[in-house]
Amino acid sequence: MTRVKFSFSLSHSAVALLAASTLALTTPAPAQEPVSTSALADSNDPVQRGLYLATAGNCMACHTREGGDPFAGGVAFHTDFGVIYSTNITSDETTGIGAWTEEQFIRAMREGKSADGSNLYPAFPYPSFTKVSDQDLKDLFTFMKSVGTSSDTPPDNDMGFPFNQRSLMGVWNTLFFDGERFEADSTQSEDWNRGAYLVEGLGHCGTCHTPRNALGGLQTDQALSGGTYNDKVEDDKIRPWSAVNLTSATDGLAAWSEDDIASYLKTGHGGAAGTFGPMNEVITMSTSQLSDSDVRAMASYLKSLPPVERSPQHKMSDQDFRAGELVYTIHCGTCHLPTGLGDPSIGPRVAGSSVVQAEDPASLINVIIYGAEVPAPSPPGAWKSMEAFGDKLEDDEIALLSTYLRSNWGNRGGPVTEADVEKQR
Repeated sequence: MTRVKFSFSLSHSAVALLAASTLALTTPAPAQEPVSTSALADSNDPVQRGLYLATAGNCMACHTREGGDPFAGGVAFHTDFGVIYSTNITSDETTGIGAWTEEQFIRAMREGKSADGSNLYPAFPYPSFTKVSDQDLKDLFTFMKSVGTSSDTPPDNDMGFPFNQRSLMGVWNTLFFDGERFEADSTQSEDWNRGAYLVEGLGHCGTCHTPRNALGGLQTDQALSGGTYNDKVEDDKIRPWSAVNLTSATDGLAAWSEDDIASYLKTGHGGAAGTFGPMNEVITMSTSQLSDSDVRAMASYLKSLPPVERSPQHKMSDQDFRAGELVYTIHCGTCHLPTGLGDPSIGPRVAGSSVVQAEDPASLINVIIYGAEVPAPSPPGAWKSMEAFGDKLEDDEIALLSTYLRSNWGNRGGPVTEADVEKQR
């Protein structure tokens, strides 16, 4: 069995994120010459195939805390029900999954059950992983068994009663978990089916990009039409972020071409948008490391999704529109242009932007207050990081500007209030 060596430490700086997106195999490539996991997609070695699958599932990001050992857990997920910490999934037999059998691993991925039969919380996206094929799960397990050991023990979850009662997850599973495997659609192309398999399965895109009900269940009738989740905005400050509508709706990917989507997933930069916020980690550590064909397949599938419109059409009063236009002209017009189409060399378009039009304006407000830090080094042609305006604009100005952006150039989106802005501070 090939032994995998990790020659980096994880950090939330953009440079370390990029370094963490490549893995060095002890053979045949020396550690100082890391290879992209995209080269491993068609390997005959199950460890290398498993490494590729782990990259597609972004396992490293979710199971490696800042400054911690790779895959040793401890990443905090701030849910509406409390804080859940990711587990140690190294090959350590005491603190990790080294003593697990293949059957126990597959049951965890497919059914959300730990080795002792207790229920896992769906912060671990088994409702998506249940769609992964038998062979891919076996290869993934083979890879995980090759990961070096770590004795790190993540903190205990911080969840109040009754959410700390794992037995209640049995009820949740009955209500919201179907356990269905992925089935190819014979009426669609091979690329489309591959994209669907990655997006719906290992990629678990719906975990963030689908709205949830009061009990945390995915609203499947609005699948991939946008969601809200909590993550860092700066330092240790946790605030809501809105995951954009990935359907072909006006407030989603209607203005994106397949090339735009593929470029964004591969480089974090495309004709329609540039990455910032939590997507930096997804792109640098996962999608940018996938093969070109897989990224193209994901783009093909996403572009085919029928529209699910979530954001309403809103018309500002003439007075508010002129006031919002003034704020935009002074602070935004140079990069994004009066037309909203953006200067290709300076900033992305805001006309037709899925971030601007998201039903929940959280990400739009975050990028105005805190700026849009992009990974470094940036891909050729990428826009520079957007500066923060939180200290330059008052809450009422940010609300006015956000509403203007969501009401102009044919954009859709409800009005943004000062209370909405204050919540993101």
